[in-house]
Amino acid sequence: MNPPTKPPVNAKLPRPVFDTVFAFSPNRDTLGGTAYLIVEKDAAGAPANLLIDAPAWDESTRDFLAQQGGVRWLLITHRGAIGKARALQAELGCEVVVQEQEAYLLPETPVTPFQWEHVFTDRCRALWTPGHSPGSACLYYEAEGGILFTGRHLLPDQQGRPVPLRFSKTFHWPRQLQQVERLRQEFSADTLAFVCPGANTGFLRGERAIANAYEQLRSLDLAACRQAVPLL
Repeated sequence: MNPPTKPPVNAKLPRPVFDTVFAFSPNRDTLGGTAYLIVEKDAAGAPANLLIDAPAWDESTRDFLAQQGGVRWLLITHRGAIGKARALQAELGCEVVVQEQEAYLLPETPVTPFQWEHVFTDRCRALWTPGHSPGSACLYYEAEGGILFTGRHLLPDQQGRPVPLRFSKTFHWPRQLQQVERLRQEFSADTLAFVCPGANTGFLRGERAIANAYEQLRSLDLAACRQAVPLL
């Protein structure tokens, strides 16, 4: 198993998004994906930290995670976010959770697959939202009025609005739009305040999350989205 690499000279530490949420710098191993860490404790007061997608695996990441009390779970939101998940799991001893249709992509890594939903704690649960990839998933966290970590299911557009984006490698565009509608039905303005996207975070222009998340989801014209031309 390869050890963590030396971090780049200009490596940036994860930045706080909220009191209990940190965002890592975009990871070249996941095509510029952004990973997040939720710092929580269980009922006994022990660390119950949840890593969402694989950050760059280097010494600065290892040291930061150790300072936060380690990682109990690593959730993979889609196949493009795996990165060096195997090395992370071997080093940290964390439980890797992935939707069952992506689990085969980690053949040498012990994983916990789920079908529709996976409950981590009474405040965190993963939801299967297929479309971007067969096993695409989001993570809902009941903090700050409700935070949805969307992987690549919803990404900021150039105006920083959360939207579904159709790529040339999108698995099933109609199904992805159906899952956007499902999120609009499942949540409300009282339960969903922020989106933390798994990529395109440069379009947030200094903001650390997308605010007014539910109102922005409700304003999406899904009929127009169905006609979207795939991006490269």
